[in-house]
Amino acid sequence: MEIEKIRKILDQETNEAVDDILTDVEKRYGEIPYIINFMKDIPELFIPRMIYENSVMREFKRMDPKTIELICVAVSSALRCEYCLKTHVRVAKRLGVSKEEIFDAILIASTISNAAVLAEGTRSLDSEFSCRESRSCQDSEKESGSQTCSVCNIVSELPEEE
Repeated sequence: MEIEKIRKILDQETNEAVDDILTDVEKRYGEIPYIINFMKDIPELFIPRMIYENSVMREFKRMDPKTIELICVAVSSALRCEYCLKTHVRVAKRLGVSKEEIFDAILIASTISNAAVLAEGTRSLDSEFSCRESRSCQDSEKESGSQTCSVCNIVSELPEEE
């Protein structure tokens, strides 16, 4: 968001600034999302949040609005935020994004989400079993008297296995 737009908002009376922001949101989204509607009665949080959000989401010159909404759809889907997802699907649809394009964004998000689960899970699994079975981990524990693995540098807070 340009500094002049920010100054204009900050120079307004609080209620006028909130009303102008809400009008702009409704114009851009075609509706006022729940969170924005909820926060409007807390202007000391609402106004700075909306300035920041508009600076990030609406003032980009490098991405078009359809791409931004497809990113919003993908992230909302990956985070499993049903309400954000429904809002961003509606906004994307209003912008002319096809059902197939929206589905592609969801598929990409699901692939990345799945990869993140696998990466985290398999690293934990590999770390635990590799450390426990490795000679250097067992030797490190015997020498130091602690349960810190010299290979992975993880201090075990679990009781020793019997």
